[in-house]
Amino acid sequence: MLHLNLNIQPKTAKRLKKILEFARDEETFAQNIITYQIVELKRGILNIKLDMKAYEEKYQMSSADFYEQYSQGKTDDREDYMIWAGLCEMLDKNEKQLQGLEG
Repeated sequence: MLHLNLNIQPKTAKRLKKILEFARDEETFAQNIITYQIVELKRGILNIKLDMKAYEEKYQMSSADFYEQYSQGKTDDREDYMIWAGLCEMLDKNEKQLQGLEG
């Protein structure tokens, strides 16, 4: 059994206790938090992919190919490239987090 010690403000602790009062059980409560995080990550991933698709269409290049060139210093420092690279990195981070939660 896992026991958590959270460093949260008293007002937050009070609100969290209220939520737990209405939960069927602690397992359901924990599963709902995990499910919520998974849904939010999937939503974020979808939005990032949509943004990346716009750059792929604009520059006629896949994000994977772009990021490889970017990482090797083969692109210039235009704003679009900086944003596109950031999206690639955010996507990677979010996909790793999602794998960890779904695993």
